[in-house]
Amino acid sequence: MSRIVSVWLPRWPILRFLATQTKTPSVKPVDPDRPFVLIDSGGKGPRIAALNEAAEAAGLVPGEPLADARAKAGDLQAHAIESATDDTALRRLALWATRYTPTASPWSAANGADGFFLDIEGAAHLFGGEEALLADLSARLEKNFGLPARIAVADTPGTAWALSRFHAARNCILPCGREAEALMPLPIEALRLSPETCATLRRLGFKTVGALLDKPRAPFAARFPAELLCRIDQALGRLEEPLVPIVAPPVYHSLRYLIEPIITQQAVVALARRLMQTLTHVLTRDDVGARALRLSLYRVDGAVETIDVGLTLPTRNVSHVTRLLDLKLEAQSATHDAGFGFEAIGLAVIRAEAMPAQQAEFDIQNHLEVPNEHSMERCAALIDTLRQRLGAHSVRWFTPVASHIPERAEMLLPVAASNAINFKETAVAEPAEGNIRPLLLLPRAESTEVVALIPNGPPRRFRWRGVTYEIAGAQGPERIASEWWRNHNGHRSVEPTRDYYLVEDTGGHRFWLYREGLYERETAAARWFVQGLFA
Repeated sequence: MSRIVSVWLPRWPILRFLATQTKTPSVKPVDPDRPFVLIDSGGKGPRIAALNEAAEAAGLVPGEPLADARAKAGDLQAHAIESATDDTALRRLALWATRYTPTASPWSAANGADGFFLDIEGAAHLFGGEEALLADLSARLEKNFGLPARIAVADTPGTAWALSRFHAARNCILPCGREAEALMPLPIEALRLSPETCATLRRLGFKTVGALLDKPRAPFAARFPAELLCRIDQALGRLEEPLVPIVAPPVYHSLRYLIEPIITQQAVVALARRLMQTLTHVLTRDDVGARALRLSLYRVDGAVETIDVGLTLPTRNVSHVTRLLDLKLEAQSATHDAGFGFEAIGLAVIRAEAMPAQQAEFDIQNHLEVPNEHSMERCAALIDTLRQRLGAHSVRWFTPVASHIPERAEMLLPVAASNAINFKETAVAEPAEGNIRPLLLLPRAESTEVVALIPNGPPRRFRWRGVTYEIAGAQGPERIASEWWRNHNGHRSVEPTRDYYLVEDTGGHRFWLYREGLYERETAAARWFVQGLFA
């Protein structure tokens, strides 16, 4: 069973607009003491989407045409509503609310898009209980954002939503299992039904939720849309209503509230180290390591900054993670603004992978345990450091491709921390015994002029980049044909066969040459190319 907090922000679009109007000089200032409305220009013409208390006192209602509203209130102030901006600001507010619980979800358009849900199951005790959590949440919304909120706690999102909007008390905590009792006196609008469904129910004499609960379900199913019974079942807990969190719920999470705000990078890193040490105990217990972490910095003014760190391999190394966070903070220092400081810091493992314990080496002679420093782990640590300094897409590595053709045998791709990495599997396979490969492979094979004793024989002399080389020795050929599974316009590939030679000139320089095409079988005059150089 979950405990859901529903936070309703009455007049949210109006309050957000008034809070930001001073930042837009081009917009005429609004007098909050006079009737003011936000207009939605839909298919039926301009209509009221939100209004302040003065407009309500003048008799205006949401959904009313703007022309009728101007007739009622001659000094009416009107501006176009900014739905996208309102939704973005609401999402930022829900992100700020993750200081209370990792699961915060903004209301959807069907719920009014003027509030958010919090799942506080297992988190309320950190604040001294549900009552203390609600008091702290309400006070911070009023102090930091100037938003008077109505808050309710219940076992289901539907009931919590209904109580936050229609209960007499500003903050309401409903004991478990009393959803039906709490919903019965509330109006039918508390079920989050469409205006058309509510209007039809009222015409039939149903004004409260209690009038619906005791009636047979079959007539409602036959006459009304499915949303009616669905909303009733969701509110009573008979039907699940999963929340969509603003950020992916972390696998492991540690949060620290500070008595005094901190500002400096050193203080943030030191606290992040402590949080990682706390998480390490849990990770060790579950035999897992962190592959992706998120550091959340909650500013005093309500803003939230997040720093994501991806790791090449799972790790529980506190020093390594702390160093990566330090590098990320240092990279963002040019644009980093702590404002009045950070009042809370959270570190979450958003992706974990199996990391079983490994046997360390043991010095039998001296009876000492020797650290087992695997080259794979050292390479992963180097990659992580470079990715933080240079950027995630600036560090790339070669990935093998199923092809014998040298230029197609590997691909250079960014090291993606989201993909599991096995260095042994990703290492390029060693060539067959005796078939060595050059240290430098040219980006594209370059044509060369070759002199050979016989058409299919090894080269004796070649001219490349304007220089003639006399060959002292040659090794080969190594024949490589194109893959049989490759098709060209629906037919088997017709790429010529290649015969590769390792040649050394009289000066000791070694080259990798190949002849393209089999003489008198694939071509009448084979072509030669230089593809690589040896040390």
